[in-house]
Amino acid sequence: MSSASVLMIGADPYVLRACERHNVEPVVLSNSAAYDSGRIRMPEGGTLIRVDDVTNVEDLLAALHREGLADRRFDAIQTTWEFSVVTAAVLGAALGCRAIEPATALHMRDKSLQKARLRAAGVPVARSVVVPDIYDVSNVPWEFERAVLKPVAGGGTTSTSVVNGPDDLKRISRERREARETSRTFLLEEFVPGDEWMAEGVVFDGEVLFFGLGAYTEPCLNAVTDQRPISLRRLDPTDEAEAYARVEPVVRDSIAALGLRNGVFHMELFHDPATGKVHFSECAARRGGAMTQEQVHAKFNVDLGEAALLCALGRQPKLDVKIHPQVVGCAGLYGPAGVIIDYPTPDELMQQPDVAYVQTYVPPGANLNTRFSASADMLGAVLLMTDTVKDFDERVQQIREWFSERLVVAEPNLTSGQRWEWQRRRSPDRIHRDWLFAGA
Repeated sequence: MSSASVLMIGADPYVLRACERHNVEPVVLSNSAAYDSGRIRMPEGGTLIRVDDVTNVEDLLAALHREGLADRRFDAIQTTWEFSVVTAAVLGAALGCRAIEPATALHMRDKSLQKARLRAAGVPVARSVVVPDIYDVSNVPWEFERAVLKPVAGGGTTSTSVVNGPDDLKRISRERREARETSRTFLLEEFVPGDEWMAEGVVFDGEVLFFGLGAYTEPCLNAVTDQRPISLRRLDPTDEAEAYARVEPVVRDSIAALGLRNGVFHMELFHDPATGKVHFSECAARRGGAMTQEQVHAKFNVDLGEAALLCALGRQPKLDVKIHPQVVGCAGLYGPAGVIIDYPTPDELMQQPDVAYVQTYVPPGANLNTRFSASADMLGAVLLMTDTVKDFDERVQQIREWFSERLVVAEPNLTSGQRWEWQRRRSPDRIHRDWLFAGA
């Protein structure tokens, strides 16, 4: 018999693994994409329920009623899905179980509210202006030399762009209007130059028990704008102690100001190498993407999935932080636009030097887009462990080249004849024949 039960919005494999380890019965409300993926491994006794929209309280409540679980007394609600954080808070209040407090959840999502609260608390944060409707920017004041435009409650750099002046803002407004952008409330914030860092942490009873730093090879926005592959690594608390000393007050003051009491968090920050100053960028009440779980576990011996579950249940995680001496990071794997025919298997990738773990996200037969529009748009990713930062940077390039040489993608939008020609070039021994006898 289970010791507790948790209602999960979205299927997180590491939280589900923690449920098995801690004898917690999970009920998972899953979106259709994850449900159809065939990759959800439910613990024995767990319940998996498909819903149309995991951000819609009506959909979630209706699904529970249909399954006969409307009167179930769950011990907690947990989600790793960014867009369901406020939904989880509201659903927890409706069901009378442990969950993040709704106002806190809102401040962990709405970037305008988040930055206003931190600015009031004295945390270094970029100036910003709310754009009530991206369709009409005629009354939006321009107060910056350069700015970044982003959805007020978005995620993963989706629909984010650099704005170089009022005329540029008007152009973007026109493009979003023509594209019928559905998210119309945006935030225009001062462009902050420098390195983009991240802090993954665990907070319990309002105290930050742990945080570990990471750094992007280059800022996510630059990578998406210029279509350059994303890679990142974890910063070492000993070798890069100065970075931790600069960031720690910002992390602790930010979490205190935002009011997050229990859970894991993903915080993004900007570091100016010239001055050493650290600016807060944004913070989410869930762990980061791009193999964050695996990197943090490998580098710091901290299981963020387990910590998320225990914090949700009101149990303090017993963290045994151990710093791995090697450089730990990950590299996204990408491909050209078209239909994926074949690519190296995870086992083949694992045989490459310094590769410690592999994830693939897009199956053969799927389409790759011409451009990736968010930081999470990857074909797959590899976890790398090297002796030096120089080795890490070199290995990222080498593994991407090795992967690209073995990736087979059919060109998009070809005529039938062009597809046959593409097939002839790829497999000359499989040429289609149009006659039976020679000379007939």
